[in-house]
Amino acid sequence: MNSYEDEFRNYLKENGLKFTPERQLILKGVFSLHKHFDIDQLWEKLHRKDRRLSRATIYRTLPLLVECNLIQETLRCQGRVQYEHIFGHEHHDHLVCLKCGKIIESREERIEKLQEEICKRYHFKAVEHRLGIRGYCQKCQNKMKGT
Repeated sequence: MNSYEDEFRNYLKENGLKFTPERQLILKGVFSLHKHFDIDQLWEKLHRKDRRLSRATIYRTLPLLVECNLIQETLRCQGRVQYEHIFGHEHHDHLVCLKCGKIIESREERIEKLQEEICKRYHFKAVEHRLGIRGYCQKCQNKMKGT
């Protein structure tokens, strides 16, 4: 099995793009994060290592990582797009707190099977799916109740 770096190198080569030191830094930065992240969080982490790295380079590189299936956008919350790396990870869905931004990952086999049944019924070949539920985590619910 290829590494995430091999996958990205191959994707770039197939699309006539170069594997630059900046792209390598961004790739390694993304895979060093073991949580959901936004562009600003990634930039802050990487800017400490290389002051020349710009946000614009990150903005241009993340869609490439999405296109080659190394990362994906999770739900947008509080006006920000969150990302996570998915290469080598099992599919899961997200519950997102609208107040504090907490993201809870879940995997429900019943939902996965239902999606497969729906696709089969309509003779549809799924390539990807995302389930996101927005609401309030327990902690924020308690705060809103005043407890």
